[in-house]
Amino acid sequence: MHLTLHLTRSCNMRCSYCYSPPEPDQGMAEDTAFAALELAARLGGRTSGIVFFGGEPLLHKPMIARVIAKARAMTQAGAPPFHFKLIINGLRLDEALLDFLVEQDVLVAMSFDGVREAHDAHRRLADGSPSFERGLERLQALLRARPYSSVISVVSPDTAAYLEQSVAFLLGLGCRYLILSLDYSAAWSEADLAILERQYQRLAERYLEWTRAGRKFYLSPFEVKIASHVKGRAFGEDRCELGERQLSVDPEGHLFPCVQFTRAGPASEWCIGHVSRGVDERAHARIRAKSKRDQEACADCSIRQRCNHTCGCLNWQTTAAIETVSPVLCRHEQLLLPIADAVAETLFRERNPHFLHKHYNAAYPLLSLIEDTLSFAPEPPARGRALR
Repeated sequence: MHLTLHLTRSCNMRCSYCYSPPEPDQGMAEDTAFAALELAARLGGRTSGIVFFGGEPLLHKPMIARVIAKARAMTQAGAPPFHFKLIINGLRLDEALLDFLVEQDVLVAMSFDGVREAHDAHRRLADGSPSFERGLERLQALLRARPYSSVISVVSPDTAAYLEQSVAFLLGLGCRYLILSLDYSAAWSEADLAILERQYQRLAERYLEWTRAGRKFYLSPFEVKIASHVKGRAFGEDRCELGERQLSVDPEGHLFPCVQFTRAGPASEWCIGHVSRGVDERAHARIRAKSKRDQEACADCSIRQRCNHTCGCLNWQTTAAIETVSPVLCRHEQLLLPIADAVAETLFRERNPHFLHKHYNAAYPLLSLIEDTLSFAPEPPARGRALR
């Protein structure tokens, strides 16, 4: 089980597509964060995952260090090991924090939307000024320190035309793991989707080019759709199920089945407990059952087993109902799938060794990491810097 700790609702940016506009607050208290660790340990598994989220979690930076220290102490006392991930906008990254993240083996995902035109269209600072220059400097520092950090890019109707250019730009910076996320709540027109489709076709050509060159990268739209074919029916085991693999904890300690539901508040039907009391299993079961209902509109769809329609969090964001699928999501899946399949068919037919290793060898991530570790040995981080 993973627990996502929303350390604060505050943020130093004002991204126009943000599903949860920032609010000033004092941030999560230490006793709340520590109670969340205890809950994660009780919910069990061989390891427990903690994701630091917001708002912008780096506005509450000292709490990150205290939570990790507490978790390490719990593990020494017999609790299962913890692993950590930090999801940030990156503007408050500094060398001391980067050293700390490397030392503590914290995974990082940073939001950055690509070339200047795409990034600055929606990712603005609190005073309305653009953030590209500051974000780019911090992203480059992050990739130097943590080369396997994820980059999360949001694609909107007015930035879709920059998609292929943005992906090439980010991979050129050294990004290896790129997660593209559509702004499904935006007003996508058929003309916008046609632009997006052309951009995916261009990316397909680049995917072939990069793979044939033996280049290592993860490009989420293609990788996920290719995996949905390779894994077949087993792919459904990896898809989002509300509250099954992760819970979100708001700054006051209330529990929710996914990250977007925290904005609904503790009085809503989406609150399923509190870190001090644990999970309300009746409330959790009710939401889980509702999310598993087959959507009538999808019943006869030929791609339903490979589609993202099961994401209740996304459905709720776009249609206000966890069992009702966004028409934009439906169109997106229909246009993306044949493009990704054509890429996979081409590389499989060529028996491309990198493609086969990447998609048919379960040990690929570990083997790739070992290979890169042996060929790239960064200098050890400086020790003893305090987080401020």
